[in-house]
Amino acid sequence: MRSLSFLSKMTIFGFLLSTLPVIFIGAFAFVTSSNEIQKNVNEGKMQLIMQINSNVEQKLTTVNHTLNQVINSTVLKKALDKPLTVNDFMVYDDLRSEIRYMQSFDTKLEDVILINARENWMIKNSGLYQFDNYPYYDKLLTLMDPQDTSAWLMSPSAWFYTEENARSVPCEYTISLMKKLPTTGPEKYGMALANIPACSLQDFIKSDTDQLDDILIIDEANRIIMHPDPTMVGKSITEAGLTDVGQQLVKQQGQFSTEILSKPYSVSYLRSNLNGWTYLSVSSIGSMTQESSKIKTYTIYICALMLLISMLLAWLGSRKMYSPIQLLMNQIGGLVTVNRKRKADEFQLIGEQVYHLFESKSQLEKEVRQHIGQVRTFFLIKAFQGHVKSSELHDKLFQFGYGVQVSDWRTMSVITLQIDSFDNTRYERRDAELLLFAIHNIIEELIPSEQRLAPIIIDQTVVTLIGSPNSHVAEFRNHVYALTEQMQQHVISYLSLHVSIGMSLPFQAFTSMPTAYREGLEALKHRIKLGEGIIIQYENINSGKHYLNLNYPKPIENELMDAIKLAEKEKSRELLKQLLQTVFAAPLTPQEYQMPLTRLLNNLLIVMQESGISLNQIHPAKGSIFEELLDLQIAAEIEDWFWTQVVYPLIRIFRDRQDAQYHNISEKIIDLVQRFYDTDLTLEDCASKLHYNANYLSSIFRKETNCSFSEYLTTYRFNMAKKWLSETDMPIKDISSKLQYNNSQNFIRSFRKQEGITPGQYREKSKEGYVDACP
Repeated sequence: MRSLSFLSKMTIFGFLLSTLPVIFIGAFAFVTSSNEIQKNVNEGKMQLIMQINSNVEQKLTTVNHTLNQVINSTVLKKALDKPLTVNDFMVYDDLRSEIRYMQSFDTKLEDVILINARENWMIKNSGLYQFDNYPYYDKLLTLMDPQDTSAWLMSPSAWFYTEENARSVPCEYTISLMKKLPTTGPEKYGMALANIPACSLQDFIKSDTDQLDDILIIDEANRIIMHPDPTMVGKSITEAGLTDVGQQLVKQQGQFSTEILSKPYSVSYLRSNLNGWTYLSVSSIGSMTQESSKIKTYTIYICALMLLISMLLAWLGSRKMYSPIQLLMNQIGGLVTVNRKRKADEFQLIGEQVYHLFESKSQLEKEVRQHIGQVRTFFLIKAFQGHVKSSELHDKLFQFGYGVQVSDWRTMSVITLQIDSFDNTRYERRDAELLLFAIHNIIEELIPSEQRLAPIIIDQTVVTLIGSPNSHVAEFRNHVYALTEQMQQHVISYLSLHVSIGMSLPFQAFTSMPTAYREGLEALKHRIKLGEGIIIQYENINSGKHYLNLNYPKPIENELMDAIKLAEKEKSRELLKQLLQTVFAAPLTPQEYQMPLTRLLNNLLIVMQESGISLNQIHPAKGSIFEELLDLQIAAEIEDWFWTQVVYPLIRIFRDRQDAQYHNISEKIIDLVQRFYDTDLTLEDCASKLHYNANYLSSIFRKETNCSFSEYLTTYRFNMAKKWLSETDMPIKDISSKLQYNNSQNFIRSFRKQEGITPGQYREKSKEGYVDACP
């Protein structure tokens, strides 16, 4: 099973990273808002029952005050002390006036009953009764049992009506304020009842709120005093389904949750200090959270929108962040097999390629280190032999790690060492190379690297350059001599060989290395007279003067030969002038000047001969060319002779050859362009096919065509594109592909830049015409 790509993993992670917070925030917002709604509803319910309690108690307090006025009136006090009969009309009328005063619409007070059990009379709205003959005498008598002299009681309404009027009772239960009579004295033998129909309590609170469906009032016995269903008044709260409510009402006020008929409800309650009643608000939690369903819907919509936006951003961001990885994967795609791609993720593949890259780099560095010594040795051989330009010498030394020596050394000397003889030793001449290599290693170990250049072997001679920051020549000479003695001793000790060492004169510039090298070799030649196993200082054989230096500028000569072969007239004239000036700058005798001049002429003739040019082509048979040169005595004449008789004729011959060769090469390049223009053709490919250097071909092609290879190739491709556009129906996408464009848009932009119109417009206009290969 193929593992998920890093893009897929990153996209999934982005989806999760954006989804989880949105879901969490949405759920948190919904739960918080639902709880906040429930909390606010509960607080509102508590405020409501507190308001209802306040309003009801205000009415009941009014009833209490008016009843106190009645029971404390003079009329009632007088009536309590005597029996009443139908003949006591005036007393009865006075009592009825007091009672009617209490009854008002505001308090909903329907009847005030006065009972005197000792005198056996009872007064109410319907008249005066003998108390013991009243149908509910026993029931009413029990109302006097409570210990309190004043109490709010709930009784069946039928107790206070005659049997004839029982059917017209508006409420089954009546709320009565009972006060025992008389108010003074220890003996209580009467009572006053202010009766308010239980159903009229609803009227007390209708003005406060219309939301009465969940408001209940219960008395201290947990009987229902007020209920939205009037039939429930007088019943226990357990009959209303509030089975465990009574156990929860332990505080003065509070809120709790319960279940009614298996549904969750929230109950807010407040116990009255006036009469011990408990006001309850029983609300369904389901109805309370109905508003939260809208919030839930809005939350879902908003969260869904946020999720879509987050997932879109995560998808776009993942692709944007993956683009560098995709670029790397495209670049290494050709290096990895399909099966390997399926088994490994991108980072593993990239890591493996980076590891291989570093491994290749380490291998390459190892190979370079192996070859750097050889390259350095080759450079030092050329430097000692004078084949390195003076302008390049310091840079090359820095390049090969001798920057400190170039900067610090003030005095230098070249040491040359040769094996004297193999006679009377355990070695044979065929061991020479191995022994020279051993001596080379001894020198490297004996002399610190900061005091020498790397020893090299040139023609059976070990050569090294010793230097020092000390500019005092005598001290430096003694130091070098001591080192050469140690070299001899070490070679004798380890190899049992006699060697001779030559020392050049001290010098201050690295450009003097070739002269010092020849001085060391010249010193070794004196073994013929001095014998073997000696250390020879050049100053001892040449009176302290440097080796005769004809000052022949070999580097300038090399540049001159190259300029002649390339038919560069002006450069050749300048180099010839520099070379002769350098030769004539040396303080030599006229006979000594003949040697460098003859050398120059001889080298020019060698170049001519190697190039297949006969002497007659530049110097028809007039006698010896060397004699002509040696007959000249003035420097200006010599320079003019070299130019007119040798150098310039050679330049003309090379130029004629180059013109033919350049034209031939250019024709071959143009042929390659016309054959392979629809491939990824480069100048390097042409150079490989024609077996030339790419830079050389670039120079020749520009000289012949006055434009670069890339310009010619581009122009030819555009000409082919215009031909296909005007003569064929080939799609533009196919044309761009055949012309090696990465995509058609790049081709369209290039075509518009070249022609001023798009390929499609060009095809529509069907313009035909010839465009020069180069502008």
